[in-house]
Amino acid sequence: MNELTLGLAQVAPVWLNRDKTLGKVLVRIEEASKENCHLVAFGEAGVPGYPFWLEYSSVTRFNSPFHKEFHAEYINQAVCIENGDLNKVCDVARELKIAVYLGIIERPIDRGGKSIYCSLVYIDNSGKICSVHRKLMPTYDERLTWAIGDGNGLRVHKLGTFTVGGLSCWENWMPLARTSLYAQGEDLHVATWPGNKRNTADITRFIARESRSFVASVSCLMRQSDFSPETPHLETLVANSQEFLADGGTCLAGPDGEWIIEPFCNEEKLLVATIDHQKVREERQNFDPAGHYSRPDVLHLTVNRQRQTTAKFDDQ
Repeated sequence: MNELTLGLAQVAPVWLNRDKTLGKVLVRIEEASKENCHLVAFGEAGVPGYPFWLEYSSVTRFNSPFHKEFHAEYINQAVCIENGDLNKVCDVARELKIAVYLGIIERPIDRGGKSIYCSLVYIDNSGKICSVHRKLMPTYDERLTWAIGDGNGLRVHKLGTFTVGGLSCWENWMPLARTSLYAQGEDLHVATWPGNKRNTADITRFIARESRSFVASVSCLMRQSDFSPETPHLETLVANSQEFLADGGTCLAGPDGEWIIEPFCNEEKLLVATIDHQKVREERQNFDPAGHYSRPDVLHLTVNRQRQTTAKFDDQ
């Protein structure tokens, strides 16, 4: 199967509401299936949304009740995979035979269940969760609410002729993180973002040219009107933000670095494109970053993919 049809779902979450946002995810998966997509991808932190209160408040002092209130509810609405929060998504992926890349805020039991991670989950077309990548380094104010991830999820997955991998937001700028995926044969890269064309317009084509791969940047959307009237401190958030907190910018570049879908902004939409693996093989003729143009005798990367935990128990 040389050709693969992609669905890039630019969705506004029902902010801080896990179940309702997952409902929107299921609708988009079904829509992508009707478009004969083999893979549908969603933006960073799409379930239950990006922590916009961190930027759009004037309260950053230590031990702030403002931040504590938001953080506690964020934990409450985060996704606990062990508790079955993604079971319906897995079921639909299996029923429709479609793979899914989904950005979530994860509340993992293996780290005590009270810290949260910006995670990227890959579910294959049999409904199996094949990898959960916890973002290696939260960016700037994200560190006030997200914990630091590990290398366990730096994995790629076969999908037809393609080998697909993904990273979240600014870790796409990390050359060694990208290299770890290139070395595993990645030729379709999914870069997830909370939104905004300013993030996706340059790096999407840059990664495509560097890797000679197809690169999909998938963003969320967030408008002031998307906040529920019940949102805590809504007046503060609205007063300090613009109409668009995240304007989207979902796009797709080919392995030659040229646009297939230019950055799309300001609307929720499922963007669909069919890509051809032949184009990857053509562009690898003159440059292959992990193949004939690499020098592993000189430059070599070691990746720790152990899942990090606080304690390991040797029960008798």
